[in-house]
Amino acid sequence: MNSMNQKISQIGVVPVIKLNHPERDAAALGKALCAGGVPVAEITFRAAGADTAIRLMKAACPEMLVGAGTVTTTEQIDSVLAAGGDFIVTPGFDAELVAYAIEKNIPIYPGCTTASEYHQALKFGLEVLKFFPAEQSGGLAKIKALAAPFPMFKIMPTGGISLKNLKEYISSPVIAACGGSYMVTADLIDGGKWEEITALCRQSVEIVKEVRENG
Repeated sequence: MNSMNQKISQIGVVPVIKLNHPERDAAALGKALCAGGVPVAEITFRAAGADTAIRLMKAACPEMLVGAGTVTTTEQIDSVLAAGGDFIVTPGFDAELVAYAIEKNIPIYPGCTTASEYHQALKFGLEVLKFFPAEQSGGLAKIKALAAPFPMFKIMPTGGISLKNLKEYISSPVIAACGGSYMVTADLIDGGKWEEITALCRQSVEIVKEVRENG
């Protein structure tokens, strides 16, 4: 895997964040994630100001990998690049966006849940795919089934991942990392509950560490 994919895989979990007040919360949230051993964030464009959040989080925590999620246009990719973002995540497979991200030399993780989408991703030489919405699309059973004809891919499932099933997912060798919002819910962020966010990150990291150390 390339260096970005390796770094994300080593962390094992990717917080998926809708940030309603980036100026107020981005820096503090970044510090809380890093304190919990999760120096990575996917800031979604489901809320306005995602590019601002990326810029502020990177400024507060330069060591973090901060990317954008729910990216649906090339203009959004441009704004992520201008903000210093590290990667792009799309909800579905859009060949135009994948080609544009590759042209701009920024890693992209498109949402793929079917053999047809996997086949398209193969043509672009991608290594890691997002599987979204994971639980609603067949979960780990479907991911394992698709890995049979497409063993070259590692998968980043997002959607329905929590502390309850993180171990099950991360135990599969086909999983690169798991995306989730359980450690960055609106209640936690809007309430400024940074210590709780850090604690949830630490629990997640411990699960990933336990699985990987025990093989």
